[in-house]
Amino acid sequence: MSEQRSNGHSVSQLTAHLVWSTKYRYPVLTGDIKLRCRKLLIQICEAEDVEILKGVISKDHVHMHIDYRPSQNISDLVKKFKGRSSRKLQQEFPELKKRYWGRHFWAIGYGCWSTGNITDEMVNEYLEHHRKPDDRGGTNFIIE
Repeated sequence: MSEQRSNGHSVSQLTAHLVWSTKYRYPVLTGDIKLRCRKLLIQICEAEDVEILKGVISKDHVHMHIDYRPSQNISDLVKKFKGRSSRKLQQEFPELKKRYWGRHFWAIGYGCWSTGNITDEMVNEYLEHHRKPDDRGGTNFIIE
């Protein structure tokens, strides 16, 4: 895992697993297209100060495990990944225009799951230690 990010006001380690697919799940991410797609995603991550912890480009979808800043949001990052790579791939590989005549290379939507070095159970156990014996409010919001 990557180190924590810090600046003058915050410390964070935000990681996410992202998945998105080609439109109609066409298996077009092969050969030079696959290599160029990987290179474009790496360039976008470098420009946006996003660290790729691990990534996979399959023939019809992309997986990325990333570390990102707290000032960034996932939907904007995915929009940049999909938008910039779609535009460049279609410009550089004219054969894609025959299959994707509407200029939409990626399918609508994406999957996103937060990841980290601790589990939900670990967080809940830690927070439960703050409950006072007389706090029987029956709520998950504990008053210390």
